[in-house]
Amino acid sequence: MFPTNPYTQSDEQTELLTAIDEPCSLIVWNDEVNTFEWVIETLIKICGHSIEQAEQCAIIIDAKGKYAVKEGSYESLKPQCDAITDRGINATIEVIAN
Repeated sequence: MFPTNPYTQSDEQTELLTAIDEPCSLIVWNDEVNTFEWVIETLIKICGHSIEQAEQCAIIIDAKGKYAVKEGSYESLKPQCDAITDRGINATIEVIAN
């Protein structure tokens, strides 16, 4: 038997995350690959941000390394997270701490 990898989520853990009805944040991460213009265009198209909102998010992402660009349920944020990552931008969903 192989040792369990502590960094791998089991199906049970994944199901629990998707069953949680807690508010979540869609986090976009900074990188050295994507341009401001591409991130801004992505936030406008995928998240429905205004130009000004998308620009402000891009500036904060660049300065802080990451930023919560949108809040909502896991189910509503998951397709947006997938669409952002499909465009080559790193994004994750995190449960908002109480």
